[in-house]
Amino acid sequence: MPEPGPGASPEAGLYLYSRLGCHLCEQAEERLERYGFVYERREVGGDPEWERLYGHDVPVLTDRAGRVLLRGVFGPGRLSEVRLRLRREVAGPGGTGNV
Repeated sequence: MPEPGPGASPEAGLYLYSRLGCHLCEQAEERLERYGFVYERREVGGDPEWERLYGHDVPVLTDRAGRVLLRGVFGPGRLSEVRLRLRREVAGPGGTGNV
């Protein structure tokens, strides 16, 4: 069963694939929370397909379509880039969006 991150909602559309006891996963969660990302946490050990797709690469952040946005170390610069990219996608051409 997926575990919601802070403020998780079905419309959030971001998923953090992680594994219990994974230091990088814990660090990724802390940074996502610090930067105000809304996401749903998914434990790869609980699902064979998630394990196959992401088990060797956790932590992995994806969007609803399954596009990998980040994997490994979630540094501040990389998180800022993802936020900017998502805002542009939400806004569409010539607009501004919020994530």
